[in-house]
Amino acid sequence: MAIDTAAPVSTVDLGPAAALSCRECGTRFPLGPSFACLECFGPLEIAYDFGSEGAEALRKRIESGPASIWRYAPLLPVPADVATKPNLNPGWTPLVKADNLGRELGFTAQLHIKDDSGNPTHSFKDRVVACAIEAARAFGFTTLSCSSTGNLAGAVGAAAARAGFKSCVFIPHDLEQGKVVMAGVYGGELVGIEGNYDDVNRFCSELIGDPAGEGWGFVNVNLRPYYGEGSKTLAYEICEQLGWRLPEQIVIPIASGSQLTKIDKGLRELVKLGLVEDRPYKIFGAQAEGCSPVSAAFKAGHDVIRPVKPDTIAKSLAIGNPADGPYVLDIARRTGGAVEDVTDVEVVAAIKLLARTEGIFAETAGGVTVGVLKKLVETGQLDPAKETVAINTGDGLKTLDAVSDAGMTAVIRPTLASFRDAGLASA
Repeated sequence: MAIDTAAPVSTVDLGPAAALSCRECGTRFPLGPSFACLECFGPLEIAYDFGSEGAEALRKRIESGPASIWRYAPLLPVPADVATKPNLNPGWTPLVKADNLGRELGFTAQLHIKDDSGNPTHSFKDRVVACAIEAARAFGFTTLSCSSTGNLAGAVGAAAARAGFKSCVFIPHDLEQGKVVMAGVYGGELVGIEGNYDDVNRFCSELIGDPAGEGWGFVNVNLRPYYGEGSKTLAYEICEQLGWRLPEQIVIPIASGSQLTKIDKGLRELVKLGLVEDRPYKIFGAQAEGCSPVSAAFKAGHDVIRPVKPDTIAKSLAIGNPADGPYVLDIARRTGGAVEDVTDVEVVAAIKLLARTEGIFAETAGGVTVGVLKKLVETGQLDPAKETVAINTGDGLKTLDAVSDAGMTAVIRPTLASFRDAGLASA
């Protein structure tokens, strides 16, 4: 079926992407490196013409595609031949049946962990950068850039290296060392900014309007509409991996809020295209208490997000003024979900819980998601009798400091007697 067919003519080939559309007033603009509406300053997102291909034919085309996000190229702002271009080919990560964790939390229905730590740079950010880099090619940019809390910096550096772009990325100066190393190893420029993520983001917005930023594509600023669409592939994969059906409940971490809003968009697109049967689903947002402006607004019944100064170990979620926060509130309320937060102590406990029960080592953002999942069950906000998916967005090797107390349980001499004396014989 055709969706959003009335659009300005575009001179670039980004597949089914037809125009940029304001999320607030609906005004449309030709595809280009823009992120704000010229009429009302609302955020722009991609409007599509998906054509008239039937649901069954489209489903078969997707299933015969590559084991990456490019199996969904017909639904993304990318050219049809995207899989032949030099890129990191992220996606198609495991949907793990988390039976051990489910039993511990009291689930009677199936609990799944969508484990995105298996992406090329070990976070979901590879998905969004993969889409942004195709827009950068189309618009003739030569340098890729971003403001980042860590994972995005690594994803941009790696994707730029593979695709032959220059890169210059900006991060808060006090990020976890693991993320700094991973972002810097790809050979691009890695610049620390004195301040938090919101300071970094403001600087990048200024650089876009300066001659010094000429020819630069900022994946999460002037390429943001294209970048955000990569998160839809999490929704697509989850539904396909469930046998082409919607999950009943899904728990998603919140940084800027873009991932959550785009997952919802992806779910709704699958319904409109007839790829999944429509049924109610609930979306829950997860934040760390030390940076929980969306959670605070949700609990207070407010529609406006009050910015905060982040103070949490979950630095990848430490965005004090989340751009998509108001839209997250709308989605949580529309679907009957909620937005909740957990303390740093609960984050660490949740990282260890997931590792102990399912063998998945999550970074602090994953600890936030699992900690909130646990809290939602305990408070009765999430129903353990309904099929649920929780998203782990990154690898715990990037945030080792959070669980630095883990390690050797014993040191023994290389003898059986020492082994037995340590009480390990029946371990």
